[in-house]
Amino acid sequence: MTTGFFWDERCFWHGGGNYAGMLPVGGLVQPLDGGLPENPETKRRLKNLIEVTGLAGALQMQGAATATREDLLRVHPASYLDEFKSLSDAGGGELGRRTPFGPGGYEVAAQSAGLAKAAVQAVLQGDLANAYALSRPPGHHCLPDYPNGFCLLNNIGIAIEAAKAAGLAQRFAVLDWDVHHGNGTEAVFYDRSDVLTVSLHQDRNYPMDTGACTDRGSGDGVGYNLNIPLPPGTGHSGYLAAMDRLALPAIRDFAPDIVIIACGFDAAANDPLGRMLATAETFAMMTRQVMTLAQDVCGGRLVLVHEGGYSETYVPFCGHAALQELSGSDITAPDPFAEVFPLRQPDARFDAFLDSWLNDISATL
Repeated sequence: MTTGFFWDERCFWHGGGNYAGMLPVGGLVQPLDGGLPENPETKRRLKNLIEVTGLAGALQMQGAATATREDLLRVHPASYLDEFKSLSDAGGGELGRRTPFGPGGYEVAAQSAGLAKAAVQAVLQGDLANAYALSRPPGHHCLPDYPNGFCLLNNIGIAIEAAKAAGLAQRFAVLDWDVHHGNGTEAVFYDRSDVLTVSLHQDRNYPMDTGACTDRGSGDGVGYNLNIPLPPGTGHSGYLAAMDRLALPAIRDFAPDIVIIACGFDAAANDPLGRMLATAETFAMMTRQVMTLAQDVCGGRLVLVHEGGYSETYVPFCGHAALQELSGSDITAPDPFAEVFPLRQPDARFDAFLDSWLNDISATL
């Protein structure tokens, strides 16, 4: 079996409206040449890079069917989907907070969810060893009835519910290492004991009012939500430590049928929306950590679903590093920042601070 790579050209055509960074254009805010940070270039360039290096030849590149309305209704109420579809047909607009879209935005978002759904099902069915879904628009901020943070449908939530409906698995672990808190996926499963949600994120980045380590779930879901907010500047070794000490043990104890990673690359050192100093090697090592765990607890079943990441120069290399690990290929894309970013990592004084920080989180569990 091999590693699958799910993508669709239409996902690159999703439009985010006229923004200047995170701000709508208007008044004293002038347009910028890239507009909204969530744009197609980071994802398109990742696909370009794996084609140029030849890594694509080691992957099973494929498309997927669009997620159906039935798929979407397992997570999102009909009222939300109807409003989204109506606005999409009328030329686009914005339903929530920082979620602009153009004509056909509903169909593109359903296609993005379809990639995640197909990747999860292919791995659970044994057709692939593991998989990567290049989903766009992203999904981890989308609540059932309220989109925000560039996310219009909850891709991973939809994929999980489709897999459950098909009888392919019962227990799912979602590990979110996007720099922003996975508040949408948390909300979808907050009162559930069959889905463990774990989010490593920059403390109070976005959303600023969610992601506390004391938020552990409700009802049947108490203890099945784990937030690991990290201080700005955590860096390479800090991420690996947080994985080893908190995230991975929680997943191991839960013993899921499959692990799904909400794979954002915006914790990277030069990302405009994060301040975390991770490197391409960080994402490679975290992928390796989870692969080892997945091999132990769920037969290696692992899917990465693309979320954020806004550096056009670096996301492709972070993604390539993760895909190289996922596929076991020896085809590399040398990190162009390999000499610079290691020099910007925190020193021993910060390591001591982070050790105390992680101890404080552990004490809340």
